[in-house]
Amino acid sequence: MIKKIIFYLIIILFLFFALYLIYWYNINTAFQKFLNINLTIERGESIDNIAQKMKTNGLINSEVIFKLYLYLNNKTNKIKAGKYQFSDYYSIIKLAEILIAGENKSNTVRVKIIEGWSSRDINTYLLKNNLPARENFLTLTQNKISNWQFYFIKPTFMADAPERANLEGYLFPDTYEIYNNSSAEDLIKKMLYNMDLKLDDNLRAEIAKQKKTIFEILTMASLIEKEVKKPDMNLVSGIFWKRIKNGQRLESCATLAYIIGVNKVQYSFEDTLIDSPFNTYRNNGLPPGPISNPGLDAIRAAVYPTETQFMFFLARPDTGETVFSSTLDEHNKNKLKYLK
Repeated sequence: MIKKIIFYLIIILFLFFALYLIYWYNINTAFQKFLNINLTIERGESIDNIAQKMKTNGLINSEVIFKLYLYLNNKTNKIKAGKYQFSDYYSIIKLAEILIAGENKSNTVRVKIIEGWSSRDINTYLLKNNLPARENFLTLTQNKISNWQFYFIKPTFMADAPERANLEGYLFPDTYEIYNNSSAEDLIKKMLYNMDLKLDDNLRAEIAKQKKTIFEILTMASLIEKEVKKPDMNLVSGIFWKRIKNGQRLESCATLAYIIGVNKVQYSFEDTLIDSPFNTYRNNGLPPGPISNPGLDAIRAAVYPTETQFMFFLARPDTGETVFSSTLDEHNKNKLKYLK
């Protein structure tokens, strides 16, 4: 008899534990991206109606779990009336935070991140314009991915990042609408999840087919983004990948600019001797990681290079035009012609 009681107790405990895991998973997981979903909550509206609206709009998977979370955390009477707009991934916990804080779309600001900006550039922009998410932004982006400490789940596309990698290169440049009380983590989450969407199945399949990693592609794309404009990105990608294949150094001026922190029309011989793992004049192959955060055009160029006879290129300072050459002699002549 005692054994049966113990057995049933174990079964009951197991069921409670399983239900708790289901509950925990559902309140912490963002199941899908919400694209400009508008939700209006009227003053005095019941939790039942609110939960039903959210389920109808696809914001939650379960009305029961949403209401249970509010009840267990004493939040049932704290949701504020107002108009809300959702354009991101949200867990039940995050949705409840937004509704309780009353973060409606009139309390938002737009943040425009430019292609090719580094994490430092983004940080400078946030600070200069006194924008939300500026506090601790740079510190958080420089933390190692392998030491993940964010409140949101790490996107799967970051799985091949080496142990040394931080968020440089992963922050997708775009225009974001964030709340006035958004944290740096909130903005970083939007940027990472946006990159996750932009790296669609076709891109990922092609990267895998080429036996490259997403980290390598983002690193190459970061160089391309800083080197040339859109029309010539695929050509430059072809040159860079060819150099790597041939065992030649990339000799990317963009990496010198990254090291020195200064853009020059032409870098000196002394600049090319700087002792840095990012100096592609001294080191073979790709630099240790991205030097900027590339846009989709640069990423696509890194994945789909155009093969030509060209081996060298430079940008004319007067017009911005990219001048290509097949031989070093031809390249040196172009340097004398355009960079002096």
